[in-house]
Amino acid sequence: MSNEKSLPICIAGEWRLGGGDRYATLYPATGEPHAWLNAASLDDVEEAIQGAHKAFRESGWAQKKPHERAAVLYRVAQLIRERSEELAQMQRLDNGKPISETRGLVASAAGTFQFFAAACETLEETITPSRGDFVTMSVYEPMGVVAAITPWNSPIASEAQKMAPALAAGCAVVVKPAEITPLAALELAKICEAAGVPKGLISVLPGKGSVLGDAITKHPLVKRVSFTGGTTTGKHIAHIAADKMMPVSMELGGKSPTMVFADADLDHAVNGILYGIFSSSGESCIAGSRLFVDASIYDEVLERLAAGAARLRVGDPADEKTQMGPLITGKHRESIEQYVALGVSEGGQIRTGGERPSVAGHENGYFYRPTIIEGLNNQNRTCQEEIFGPVLVAMPFSNERDLIEQANDSVYALAAGIWTRDFKKAWKIGREVQAGTVWINTYKQFSISTPFGGWRDSGLGREKGRLGILQYMEQKAMYWGTNEQPLGWAN
Repeated sequence: MSNEKSLPICIAGEWRLGGGDRYATLYPATGEPHAWLNAASLDDVEEAIQGAHKAFRESGWAQKKPHERAAVLYRVAQLIRERSEELAQMQRLDNGKPISETRGLVASAAGTFQFFAAACETLEETITPSRGDFVTMSVYEPMGVVAAITPWNSPIASEAQKMAPALAAGCAVVVKPAEITPLAALELAKICEAAGVPKGLISVLPGKGSVLGDAITKHPLVKRVSFTGGTTTGKHIAHIAADKMMPVSMELGGKSPTMVFADADLDHAVNGILYGIFSSSGESCIAGSRLFVDASIYDEVLERLAAGAARLRVGDPADEKTQMGPLITGKHRESIEQYVALGVSEGGQIRTGGERPSVAGHENGYFYRPTIIEGLNNQNRTCQEEIFGPVLVAMPFSNERDLIEQANDSVYALAAGIWTRDFKKAWKIGREVQAGTVWINTYKQFSISTPFGGWRDSGLGREKGRLGILQYMEQKAMYWGTNEQPLGWAN
């Protein structure tokens, strides 16, 4: 496949080969190339941003009535749905997720464009209470050129969550997809153009984040960066943004606690815990990777979890019955294995998993079994550091106050899960646990209508929600004088 032609990338509306090095994207289930492209160069970055600025100023997109922009975004949603199976299969090849999951991601992307189309045409500006002889108003203006830097674990959904509100706000968008999963962003750009988004308003620049992401973030014409990815990279972007006095929104890492109380419905809890940590092969920022179980039911819960994890179908992502596909790269799998070894060296015992499975016909794929480790305490590195893979650390608790302290004892604060039949307890614990999202008697459920983000090292700002469009806009106050006489000061 090395003779296969490189795919063009989108540079200010022009589709051509990137000026950077040629590279292949690999199908994680086989380790074989499935597409080739040339990365964007720094010259491409400059051209894309300058072109985006020109399109923002001259295309008329920002000046369209909200319902006119909304009509285009509704069309984007329609086109995504019309191509849903093709896009789902493309996403499967790009990052190895099971086809059942990538179909859900594509549906999510369509729903996101539909939601922000509605948010766009119904967004209200405000006449504020007057405090004098004037009428006061609060209005919003699009920022201009904004950047979307997206991860490899759920590309099409993540890109839609940044592109849709930015376009709804009237902005131009430069998308920097993860180097190893660029295809969904390129296809979304084509769909947006086909739906009527003006040429030049969208660019997609694949390549190394350390090179291209830096250049994009530092560029003076870029007015906001929305980033989803690792905490270390997020902090680096935040430093650059601080020097520019530029706002950012960041959805970063997590080490989310899940808490099971003695009165929980264990059928629901066990299924929810398994889904929360092992779906997406654990490659999820909100994965419920720290499990705290009431000591009185700990043995029963762990026995059921271990049996359930061992039953999960790990294999070919193209198979409709597969529940867990491969990890994203061989290097990432090695990182997971090193963490499991660390957990054992810290005194943990592997209850289930901890090895590579044999997947017929996919011997070179990056598969790893769902793994549960016991015998650790919350201070161990394995319980504190984000593993970003199918590894659950399980610990008993016997004191509710101690539980809350342990759950909150993390640099991360992205999500949490609570399993109890006691609604008063759920409310109390839900308010005390420090997290951007708390699930009660469920886990890893999402709604585009509900704001999402984290505290501390898990991020800044929020995405989603009806007001998510405002993060790509500047608020402006306007005063209309109604006084009959000239202002008296100058008399």
